[in-house]
Amino acid sequence: MIEKSLKPIMFVGTGSDVGKSVIAAGFCRIFLQDGYTPAPFKAQNMSLNSYVTPDGLEIGRAQAVQAEAAGIPCSTDMNPVLLKPTSDKSSQVVLNGKPVGNQSAYAYFMENDRRELFAAVKQAFDRLSGRFSPIVMEGAGSISELNLKHRDITNMRMAAHAGAATYLVADIDKGGVFGSVYGTIALLTPEERACMKGIIINKFRGDSRLFEEGRLLLEKLTDLPVVGVLPYFRDIHIEEEDSVSLESKYKSSVEGKVNVAVILLKRLSNFTDFDRLERDSRVNLYYTADVVEVAKADIVIIPGSKNTIGDMLAIKNNGLAKTIVDAHKAGKTVIGICGGFQMMGEMIEDPEHVEGAIEQIPGLGILPVKTILRADKKTVQCQFSFLGNSDICEGYEIHMGETSVQGKEQPVAVLSDGSNDGYLLNSKTWGSYLHGILDNQVVLEQLLAPYTNEVAKDDYSFQDFKNDQYNRLADVIRKHVDMDKIYNSLK
Repeated sequence: MIEKSLKPIMFVGTGSDVGKSVIAAGFCRIFLQDGYTPAPFKAQNMSLNSYVTPDGLEIGRAQAVQAEAAGIPCSTDMNPVLLKPTSDKSSQVVLNGKPVGNQSAYAYFMENDRRELFAAVKQAFDRLSGRFSPIVMEGAGSISELNLKHRDITNMRMAAHAGAATYLVADIDKGGVFGSVYGTIALLTPEERACMKGIIINKFRGDSRLFEEGRLLLEKLTDLPVVGVLPYFRDIHIEEEDSVSLESKYKSSVEGKVNVAVILLKRLSNFTDFDRLERDSRVNLYYTADVVEVAKADIVIIPGSKNTIGDMLAIKNNGLAKTIVDAHKAGKTVIGICGGFQMMGEMIEDPEHVEGAIEQIPGLGILPVKTILRADKKTVQCQFSFLGNSDICEGYEIHMGETSVQGKEQPVAVLSDGSNDGYLLNSKTWGSYLHGILDNQVVLEQLLAPYTNEVAKDDYSFQDFKNDQYNRLADVIRKHVDMDKIYNSLK
């Protein structure tokens, strides 16, 4: 039951990666703090970072994070369409949490008018808005892509359907903020322009008072208020939506830390599996495709992939496969998660051409397992015990393969339903299908034990850490955005 009601609010962008997802998460937390019942919504997401809802369906990870900031469980109504790129030219289409097939980018964006998809996302929004208020909506990319606008199901057509107070987010750190903001607004139709209520400048470095003249110029150019100038910050940690953020991650080993190299696959998925490990003060975690840097690591992790066979072929060709096997033979820790687990095995087969034309490829041969890719996708949240430890751990599965053990089962984890997961070769060599497995302290301690005597803080809770980050983000937004103007636009 909605006790306090507000109009929806929507954050759209001058382009991709301008900070819409993080800003939306911050507003979800603000509205929660102020006594409302907010929920996030993004009609269509394109990302390899996904999550499983409590009822076993799949959505973009960004909306799961925003739901967490809003203090509610996530659902597919928050992200009814998810595109998961399988190659440079095609994506798996996930509708209302379930895959409905693969489509080329051309077919999806140009040949299909997407009326049925637009009807589906409007229905999802309507269901959500009947239960929560305000709906905190997020657009995708730029709102002024003229060649695609008439097929748009994510940006201004969605804003108009929702009657959302819409705010344009621009990243000043990229440069060209005046041209991008003015051009974006100038290219809107009168109907789209009527939805716009203001502008938020994001990632400003230094004293925002230095932008006062710029604020006035933008307001004069666009006839819209600049409601906030948000600072560039590095000390608040909110999960990023897309792997573009990996470009700013550490790339090399360092002295005095446990060096953990995550193999930078071309179709790397669910890189948030390593956020908890990255925050551990004992660890230097870096993403790399450099064989020299992989060889320097104490621990090598092969992450998930949306195209396991394609990435397996790539690491064979670029020398990473040999480097990983050499690390294993040298007694270093090598683990794989989901697609990485499949790659550690003896063979990966694709008889149904789920991923492409290649029907089979040898794996790394480290674990005695074999994987057959299937069209059916397994998506489920899990509770499990790790290596017989009594602690209850949590994670989730998203995969399209069936992996069988060639010999005696030696599971990494036992799920709450009694089924086994993964394969344990030895304490330094294992694979698992469980995303989020490294968020559990008992798993981290086992992983790091051979390399450090330092013990993690007993009172550390990753969930408490994330909750604190949402509160800190809300504080920054309140300080630098005119919340009175925001609330007035939602009445």
